[in-house]
Amino acid sequence: MNRAALRRVWGLVYRHLALYRRSWPRLLELMYWPVLQMVVWGFVTSYVAGIQTNAAGLAAAALLGGALLWEVALRGQMGFSISFLEEIWSRNLGHVFVSPLRPRELVAALMAMSFIRVVVGVAPAVLLAWLLYSFGLFRMGPVVVVFLLALLLMGWAVALGVTSLLLRYGAGAETLAWSVLFGIAPISCVFYPVAVLPAWLQPVALALPASHVFEGMRAALLHERIAWGHLGWAFVLDAAWLVAMGWVFMRQFQAARVKGALLNIGE
Repeated sequence: MNRAALRRVWGLVYRHLALYRRSWPRLLELMYWPVLQMVVWGFVTSYVAGIQTNAAGLAAAALLGGALLWEVALRGQMGFSISFLEEIWSRNLGHVFVSPLRPRELVAALMAMSFIRVVVGVAPAVLLAWLLYSFGLFRMGPVVVVFLLALLLMGWAVALGVTSLLLRYGAGAETLAWSVLFGIAPISCVFYPVAVLPAWLQPVALALPASHVFEGMRAALLHERIAWGHLGWAFVLDAAWLVAMGWVFMRQFQAARVKGALLNIGE
């Protein structure tokens, strides 16, 4: 990406950052749900850990670790999708593409905003988990960074799919920006192993990068080992999802441009 492209990406990122500069409710909203989720699951894990068995303590750590890691995928997807919705709500999408901004630069800017929103939203929850419940997310070692990256990539892939639906169906698909990852959470195996699912549903779960990440997380927490096989599959699936959703996004973007939908998509 050349300097001119980077300036265009930064211009769009700055446009979104400016919304937060003087709006503390927007900043509070970024942190609210991750912190609330962490507090609720923290109380659950405190109860489970209080059963006074080693297995209960490990299960409690797996529950809280799963809750915190899942927030990365969730906030990554929502940060991308909602930043795109901000352009729709402000009737700015047509103006954006009157400029020299290219679709891939829009995607890069939305990914950058998503990353910023994840850091601002999830970091306080991770800190409070350590302060309130003595749970350090990095107790799993440096591999936790790989888990976070894999989940963030999955969030972006799902967000590209949601954005494609917004380009195709407009405001009618807005609710997917908040609900789509909640819908696949049961088969992402955040809080339980893939083996718990019915046999016919397990291949579906294993097609999701998240299920491999959480299998790896439990291996790190419960058995103190790195499940390289699961990590490898997580990134292979992330790449496949990103390529597939990127292709869908470009198809829908070109169709919207031909139909003139970029000018009235929010109406």
